[in-house]
Amino acid sequence: MKVPLKARLLLPAAAWMALFQLLPLALIVLVSVCMRGQYGGVQWRLAFGSYGRILDPLYVPVFSRSLAQALLATALCVLLSFPISYWMARLEKRAQGVAVLLVLIPFWTNILVRLYAWMFILGRTGLVNSAAAGLGLWRDPLEMLFSQKSVLLGLVYGHLPFMILPLYAALEKIDWGLVDAARDLYASPAQAFLKVVLPLSKPGLIAGSILVFTSIPCDFATPDLLGGAKNMMVGNLIQQQYLVVRDWPFGSALSLFLMAGIGVGVFAYLRQERAAA
Repeated sequence: MKVPLKARLLLPAAAWMALFQLLPLALIVLVSVCMRGQYGGVQWRLAFGSYGRILDPLYVPVFSRSLAQALLATALCVLLSFPISYWMARLEKRAQGVAVLLVLIPFWTNILVRLYAWMFILGRTGLVNSAAAGLGLWRDPLEMLFSQKSVLLGLVYGHLPFMILPLYAALEKIDWGLVDAARDLYASPAQAFLKVVLPLSKPGLIAGSILVFTSIPCDFATPDLLGGAKNMMVGNLIQQQYLVVRDWPFGSALSLFLMAGIGVGVFAYLRQERAAA
């Protein structure tokens, strides 16, 4: 039997997906329905108690904090990235390439290095407090680290490019003659933005919001370094189960619960958007 050319071309990608995505996911599912070993790890006996522990009231603040931080950080990313993406889209083609490069430059440095830089900036003896003391703005250093505000700052900083790039891609395709036509028909700048620019940028806005919102609850480095133990999120809880408590079944159950929750939410949102369109 002759294999079609398209199937042969897709075979390497399908094998890669099966080996490095589907197989690890299947292993996580298998571990989640097993028991924790006496000294940690996995005891290969069927048990579903890990899923029942997810509903423990002890973990409700962690889930609620993660959801609140994800929603707030996504909203702030939208507010901050829209002017930047709009400005990038109105540049000349050569300047647009330079602007995209500037957005991508932070990815050249490891996220841990960037977070340690924020710790240096916000610390008691850091750049902000030292500069303010030198200028006589305040004498006692401000406590800016290890709070929900510092975690929010780190989340917005780390995920802002994921919002800028999809928005820029959508805005760059807009026919700006439509905006000029709206202005010729006596639309104000605000009306032209709301009636023309904003609807046409909706695909990029949705894509960027999904990228930012789905990745924030899984972030464990930012809450750990900038927030401390009192600002734990779901990513920290999963990391703790794997590396500290060594309760791999519960960590796997939490991971699958997080993936399922995010997937259902995104699917419901996209279905609602498709129905509204």
